[in-house]
Amino acid sequence: MAVSKIVTPYQDADRSKKEQVTEMFDNIAPSYDFLNHSLSMGIDIRWRRKAIKMLKPYNPEIVLDIATGTGDFALEAMRLLNPKKVIGLDISAGMLEVGRKKIAKRELSDKIDMVLGDSEDLPFEDDSIGAVTVGFGARNFEHLEKGLGEILRVLKPGHAAVILEPAVPSKFPMKQLFSIYFRGILPFFGRLVSGDRRAYTYLPESVKAFPNGEDFVEICKRVGFRKCTFKPLTAGICSLYLLEK
Repeated sequence: MAVSKIVTPYQDADRSKKEQVTEMFDNIAPSYDFLNHSLSMGIDIRWRRKAIKMLKPYNPEIVLDIATGTGDFALEAMRLLNPKKVIGLDISAGMLEVGRKKIAKRELSDKIDMVLGDSEDLPFEDDSIGAVTVGFGARNFEHLEKGLGEILRVLKPGHAAVILEPAVPSKFPMKQLFSIYFRGILPFFGRLVSGDRRAYTYLPESVKAFPNGEDFVEICKRVGFRKCTFKPLTAGICSLYLLEK
């Protein structure tokens, strides 16, 4: 199994990955939505919808969106699943503030809570959450197995989590196109718009370092999930994981 190395946004040995990730997302919060949808050409929206539809058979009453950012996954979960409550959790106060404004604009503040918190120390009881979503955030966990263990702990037995993560495609020509885009185009425009020199260089570095596909599935099984499957999306540039407790 591939071993992932620790990649941090600012390569600062004196600060934890968690601290650096928090700073990075606080820095890019004002431009995050524009860049996220523009640089992905909107395909991230389809990925989220596909992931959430996999949770419909579980009929969750409470959905927890970890690494919620500005709340796109949380909003989509509310629209497609219609649970009693969606909780969006993130370590970046800046991202949450942008998300709260989006949620208020849609008059959903009574249905979606945005909570400042740590994915590796979730403030919820055991077996209390009907479904968990993580959109492009698992690779930002400082301790991956600890974060996955917390997801397992709070999920109700028989219920599931879906995780989306970018991946490095392996086949021609997508592999070559991906390399050009992630190493050149994405960092250039990300830096130009966000003003953060490292944020959009960290992205491809963290994707490359993250255990993808069966490697990630094996980690999830080791943590204790009883059912773990994955599906490559869009010629392998994203992976969708379903983890059942």
